[in-house]
Amino acid sequence: MKIKIHDGTKQTCGCILAGLTLLILSLPVHAEELESAMARGGVLYDKWYKVVDVDAPGTPHGLYPGDKKYAKDAKNNWRCKECHGWDYRGKDGAYSEGKHHSGVVGINGASGKDVKEIAALLSAPPHSYGDKLSAADLNDLALFVSQGQVDMDRYIDRASKAPKGDPAKGAAYFNTICAKCHGKDGLQPKEMPPLGSLMGNPWEVMHKILNGQPAESMPSLRALDHQVAADILAYITTLPKER
Repeated sequence: MKIKIHDGTKQTCGCILAGLTLLILSLPVHAEELESAMARGGVLYDKWYKVVDVDAPGTPHGLYPGDKKYAKDAKNNWRCKECHGWDYRGKDGAYSEGKHHSGVVGINGASGKDVKEIAALLSAPPHSYGDKLSAADLNDLALFVSQGQVDMDRYIDRASKAPKGDPAKGAAYFNTICAKCHGKDGLQPKEMPPLGSLMGNPWEVMHKILNGQPAESMPSLRALDHQVAADILAYITTLPKER
């Protein structure tokens, strides 16, 4: 038995099919979530050997200048932040002077660069992280360098070191997110300095708020509006500097 379908019906079905196809193609495609990988890259930038749970290298990094303070301190001069700074500007930023001055350029010039190219640069000499970090580690670190840097000047006044935040808002964020571990007065845990005393280096505190603390349970707030971190910074300035 043959059923004849009217040409008009065929045309209607074709229009419906075409419409459904266009609808499917127009639906938003959820991109891969990258904030957590960038945050992990941020803690690798801080102290990678703590993150991957290995001993710090025993010999100094070949790129760290031999006439600077940490030239013989491999535990420090293998940390990315020691050369490039917490504000990512190296010799042109907060590390332009003082004991951490290395004279090395920042990573800000690599912002937006191809992640694979950055990972390859980190892996090969003279950076020489290829036998110390896995491919996944290198990718996360490179992703942070390429896409995870924050313009610190937007949130911290460089001259005064004052956070560009609202301490009242920061109090609410701090008391609901941070106080469980740090206490409402910022004096916990006892094995670390009071939070209020750390604001001489607000760029480091901002970096850790956004990315977390290596090998610790401190959460990353990177996925939130970065102004939240600036508001928390502003509130921390009101906390006790001594126990």
